[in-house]
Amino acid sequence: MTLDSHPPVPSGQRGRPDVLRGAGHVAALADALGDLAADAERIDGLGRRLAGILAGGAQCLVAGNGGSAAHGQHFTAELVGRYRTERRPLAAIALHADTSTFTALVNDYPPVDVFARQVAAFGRPGDVLLCLSSSGRSPNLLAAAEVARSDGLAVWALTGPTPNPLATVADEVIAVDAPYPATVQEIHQVVVHLLAAAVDDVLTP
Repeated sequence: MTLDSHPPVPSGQRGRPDVLRGAGHVAALADALGDLAADAERIDGLGRRLAGILAGGAQCLVAGNGGSAAHGQHFTAELVGRYRTERRPLAAIALHADTSTFTALVNDYPPVDVFARQVAAFGRPGDVLLCLSSSGRSPNLLAAAEVARSDGLAVWALTGPTPNPLATVADEVIAVDAPYPATVQEIHQVVVHLLAAAVDDVLTP
């Protein structure tokens, strides 16, 4: 089981319809959204900073595992394409999305290096590495963050509850204090949209 994966459902609960469990999930999400609303201004500011960085010719490298990889790839799609309004395309690369490179690296090198080696290949001083992790403990993301810092990239992270190792090494952290990895990932998707909205707002003519 990877560090960002979901724990198995206990055997006694498998296949049992449980309205209360569903209600608990929604309640946790509502609580986390309330916390996010209090942090919306800071997230908007980060999105505006990212807009300036990308407009200046730098790029955003993004990495995540599992569901976090999906959210990261969603974000790069919003930057290269658009979120709500038409503006110039922006340089953003999802490091987990090139299956040939990804599988070659996992096959030929220690799996922990799968993102770090790509950061070393593509990253330039002034770029941003955005890591998404519901646990904040994924070894391959921590390795990538270390390479990014040594190569002059800024490290931004979307994580679950702090403290966690990824939050410790990142320059900017958006941490979601929620009890379930799924809730953390759902909030990360909202954060992705808030960041993209801020980028659009700055760079739309």
